[in-house]
Amino acid sequence: MDYGQMMVTLRRLALEAGDAIMAIYEGGDLGVRAKADASPVTAADEAADALISAGLRAVWPDAALVTEEQSATHDLDARDFFIVDPLDGTKEFVQRRGDFTVNIAWVEDGVPVRGIVYAPARGRLFWTDAEGRTVEEAGPFDPDTVGALTRIAVSTPDDAALLVVASKSHRDQATDDYIGKYAVADMRSAGSSLKFCLVATGEADLYPRLGRTMEWDTAAGHAVLAGAGGTVVRFDDHEPLRYGKPGFENPYFLAYAPGVTLVPRA
Repeated sequence: MDYGQMMVTLRRLALEAGDAIMAIYEGGDLGVRAKADASPVTAADEAADALISAGLRAVWPDAALVTEEQSATHDLDARDFFIVDPLDGTKEFVQRRGDFTVNIAWVEDGVPVRGIVYAPARGRLFWTDAEGRTVEEAGPFDPDTVGALTRIAVSTPDDAALLVVASKSHRDQATDDYIGKYAVADMRSAGSSLKFCLVATGEADLYPRLGRTMEWDTAAGHAVLAGAGGTVVRFDDHEPLRYGKPGFENPYFLAYAPGVTLVPRA
């Protein structure tokens, strides 16, 4: 796989999807309806999904592709595949809070090795380069021309004064109880896969997720964090979080900068 060409394509598709999302976000009707699992979906989710799916299939017609909006039709039997969440943070989008992202990742043998996370309302763009290192690109963004890049890396955490980020829309008592086991200097909330990116940039040291997520929610952010030197493990046994699982549902997990001393589950 030519990772350089891959990232050129993924970057362009993410930016184009972001433009389509923002056109709806800044318009009137968001086209909100409930899916079968009662979670919300909007016209922006569907427009971005169609754009990204068509773009990936045009370049890699034989590659396996999993997307949130088409997940009911997937029966994955490939070890390597693209996985897409065209609009992560739909609740943030519907409430016009801005913390939503476009996410595209490439998984090899259960590991997300390349990925891009674009937060169009926040003007932040994170992606892994051809070598797998994570960069943040400064705007304004041109789909055909890469802007100024900054190599990003996780922080060196201080266990006596950790920076923690947690979900804005899915915070619960179990999460608060777990965070309470650490010496926390600063606690912030964020939506969507931006939480992975905040750990990747050193703006946070630890992101615990004690709630339901799907692989498309996490794969691109996982790749971005890994390319910045971070780690994502299962909450229960601290083994690496893997992809391509039946049903695509994740276990609880911890995303963190190496140096954080993880507290056991019990």
